[in-house]
Order: sequence, then structure tokens, then C-alpha cells
Amino acid sequence: MYITVSGNKKEVKNGLTLPELIELENVEMPDYVTVSVNDEFLDADKKAGTVLKDGDNVEFLYFMGGGC
Repeated sequence: MYITVSGNKKEVKNGLTLPELIELENVEMPDYVTVSVNDEFLDADKKAGTVLKDGDNVEFLYFMGGGC
């Protein structure tokens, strides 16, 4: 099946879970990343049980603080 990850179309195995994708993509600080699937943000407690489907669009977002 094909999904889009951060704007890049990729072929992945059927039934790929979001935690598997996070590992495959070497996502930095996976516990702190916000995930959007098809423009919908996932609650942290739903990440583990999310199975991706053909055509899904996944984005990884990091929110950072800072300033002077």
C-alpha cells in the first residue's frame, strides 16, 4: 500500500501501525511528537492502536518553546 509521510509518497506493508511507522522513519523524540493523519490530530493515547490505510497522509509535528 502507499501512504504519504511528510509530503513523500512511500510504499509500506499492509497493516502498518503508527508506532511501526514512527520507528521506520526514525522520528526523534517519539514520545513528544504530535501526529496528524489525514489532517486530523491524534490524541497521544490513540497513537499505539492506529493502523494506517492505503492513501493515508501522515505528518509529524514538533512544538518547541524558546525565546529570549
